[in-house]
Amino acid sequence: MLFSLLVRLVDAYSMIIFIYVMMSWLPNTQSGVIGDVYRALGKLCDPYLNLFRKLIPPLGGMVDVTPIIALLVLQFGVRLLAWLI
Repeated sequence: MLFSLLVRLVDAYSMIIFIYVMMSWLPNTQSGVIGDVYRALGKLCDPYLNLFRKLIPPLGGMVDVTPIIALLVLQFGVRLLAWLI
């Protein structure tokens, strides 16, 4: 029961990170409702993503792969926990 809730929370957080990354590709995310949503998602996602940004520099100076690594670590962590339980 508790583990099922944890898996659902991790899946929801993964979806939030995915939406945040996709929104970063949109132009004009600085104003209006979209900008407000983007900033709110940033407050949820950036603390976790910053852990990986400290370790992994952008590739070629511009390509940030930290969301991919962060999502993989999150998913593998839950799967490892499921295997241990």
